[in-house]
Amino acid sequence: MATITTKRIMVVAAEASGDALGAGLIAELRRQAPDAGLTFFGVGGARMAEQGVVSPFDISELSILGLLEAVKAYGRVMKRVRETVAYAQAEKPDVVILVDSWGFTLRVANAIRKVMPQVRLIKYVGPQVWAARPGRAKTLAQSVDLLLALHPMDPPFFEAAGLKTVVVGNPALNIDLSDAAPIAFRKRIDLRDDPLLLVLLGSRPSEIKRLSPLFAETIARLSAAHPNLRLVMPVADTVRDLVERRVSEWPVKPLLVYGEADKHSAMKAATLALACSGTVSTELALAGCPMVIAYRVEPLTYWIYRRISTLKHVTMFNIMADKRIAPEFIQNDATVDNLVQAVDERLGDKAIRDKQIAEQFAALDIMGRGQKPPAEKAARAVLAFLGLN
Repeated sequence: MATITTKRIMVVAAEASGDALGAGLIAELRRQAPDAGLTFFGVGGARMAEQGVVSPFDISELSILGLLEAVKAYGRVMKRVRETVAYAQAEKPDVVILVDSWGFTLRVANAIRKVMPQVRLIKYVGPQVWAARPGRAKTLAQSVDLLLALHPMDPPFFEAAGLKTVVVGNPALNIDLSDAAPIAFRKRIDLRDDPLLLVLLGSRPSEIKRLSPLFAETIARLSAAHPNLRLVMPVADTVRDLVERRVSEWPVKPLLVYGEADKHSAMKAATLALACSGTVSTELALAGCPMVIAYRVEPLTYWIYRRISTLKHVTMFNIMADKRIAPEFIQNDATVDNLVQAVDERLGDKAIRDKQIAEQFAALDIMGRGQKPPAEKAARAVLAFLGLN
């Protein structure tokens, strides 16, 4: 591959998690190559905006999960794909880094490849082909030039399809919790020795809409059974308005907190968490917070998933440990009765919480806790790809 001599880098992220990954990568590229004259632009959210990458549109509408929702949103998504490609044509990047968000970024990659075949394409986070639909490895290999993968299980699938793959590690394992101040946080919200339940609805609109009624009734029943129970909900910037509207209708309202520092402080201060399945489960585990996991998707999506997935668990540290460390209640099992029982059992028994925390830590070690930050490895791989290291 010829060395790329110019340095215009477009980063495309379509969800809050991808926005954070993109921002971290941009910061690390600047740190590792301060004199390379790198120029960044692209599509992202608040975190990438902090790095000077101002998105031409709001990415919150692209956070889509589920077959039916994807069908309904198809026209909107394709409009944003066209706008993203037009932006690339106007700004003339040398390389485009497409972060996570399989459906959206794959369409962007294929469209850019068609109209700008000279532009190199990097995918940051590949689909979990080791869990389901291994054919996606070949699809991605035909669409991009390099994959920055999160898991050691990824390379055998993608490299067999001809796609160069560099494992950078799971970014959730390297979140910086140094800004957490749990004692000060408890004092600020006037929380003494009362139990604190952290409530995490998710960062996608579909997750919030499906889990909101379930979580609302669950915490109402828990609050009735535990009058001294305090409730805190960290809120992602990309779904702030939606969460505020939903929670305003709840019979028992948690305290909403914003920003990474308060989220980390709440995780460290919490007795237990009731959480939507996702990367936040790894963050909670790193913070030493036991949890109960719930998730729902639209029925057709779940029906298809059960027929193509080989996984016994959905939470990453449960998958890696091959053990149900944190209880998971998925789809029809995600009921108020089940969640209340699991949360109540842990609120009332410190030994159960301590055992779960210890097992979570052990699973994190299997996942690679303590390794170099993924952004550092990813930036090094990008600079090598650009011929700048």
